[in-house]
Amino acid sequence: MRADYKKRVPKALAAACGIGIAAYAVSRRGKQKKKSDIWNFYAPVYNLFMRMDRALYDEMYRRIRIAVAGKRVLELCTGTGLIAKHVASAASEMIATDFAEKMLAEARKGDVPANLTFRQADATALPFADGSFDAVIISNALHIIPQPEKALNEIRRVLRPGGFLIAPNFVHKEGDLQSGIWAKLLTTAGIVFAVAWDAESYPAFLEQNGWRVREKAVLEASIPLVYTECEAAE
Repeated sequence: MRADYKKRVPKALAAACGIGIAAYAVSRRGKQKKKSDIWNFYAPVYNLFMRMDRALYDEMYRRIRIAVAGKRVLELCTGTGLIAKHVASAASEMIATDFAEKMLAEARKGDVPANLTFRQADATALPFADGSFDAVIISNALHIIPQPEKALNEIRRVLRPGGFLIAPNFVHKEGDLQSGIWAKLLTTAGIVFAVAWDAESYPAFLEQNGWRVREKAVLEASIPLVYTECEAAE
């Protein structure tokens, strides 16, 4: 077993225990009434779990900043706004959306770049006119949307001609202990993966739904992530 893997597994287990405790609290609250409830509940502690994979996120921010330089950008499923706050300074303007109002309340805390606005919106029914943005970001969200094709159609609609999609996403890695633990604990916590792609089937899914993947990179983390940049196929 690699030394770095030995170091990461205990950290993942510690965070997983935290999620398990939160899951128990959710179960005590009763059945969720709508899909945003689970994310509203986790909003205050969401950033704590994201710190587990700091190196991964730093690399993702670096790639995104290069891609969106000088662009008008829309982010979907922003959560607590971590990506938006790290990359907005490179864009000309950025709007970051989420359907969970408590996630947005967390996002609005702290330093927010002057060119960044947070709005509530559903990724499958966006309140923006056709051709409004140069780039759209949706990170680690397509796998938990029951019908991700709807979100991809909306993204295509709001992009200007020549615009592009940045869609990093967690993927399944067969036989990997750490990612397996994370996936099971997240499910227990009420965060259900609607789709379980691997590093090959996720880009293939994007291609099948009318996107040309122009850049792809597998970034190792507690759960592996495939970073993709795509253009709408002609």
